[in-house]
Amino acid sequence: MSDKKQQTLDFRNALGSFATGITVITALGKDGQKVGMTANSFNSVSLDPALVLWSVARDANCFDDFIGAESFAIHVLAADQEAMSNRFAKSGADKFADLDCTEGLAGVPILPHYSACFECQIENQYEGGDHIILVGRVIEFRDKGLEPLIFNRGKYAVLA
Repeated sequence: MSDKKQQTLDFRNALGSFATGITVITALGKDGQKVGMTANSFNSVSLDPALVLWSVARDANCFDDFIGAESFAIHVLAADQEAMSNRFAKSGADKFADLDCTEGLAGVPILPHYSACFECQIENQYEGGDHIILVGRVIEFRDKGLEPLIFNRGKYAVLA
């Protein structure tokens, strides 16, 4: 393995020491189809106005769909949703098959189960190396108060 690849792997592993929540981001794609992906890059930006951010990798299959979307929803997954996280982390098959989603802001699919959900309009997009950082203005949110699904050091965890 080259020194650069090893350094990148070591950097990623070090970042994994920071426990994060797991989210599923959904939107309507450029052809009106439902798109979604698992992400742990979610963070708050501002309380007033209510702004949040997440980032999408340039090599993600749905990159163009998310970059072109005017609205998206961030679902903070609950502790019992490891299977949902895995479903939206994979590329290929219809991730929405057999899910009873509702329509949110601008028709964005809203998952049937989550700990919290933030429906957003795109506020800004920023260059971020091999990712694009998307900042969303929160238009609607719901908090069900459920314990979140956590990811730490490359595996799922729950709060103690």
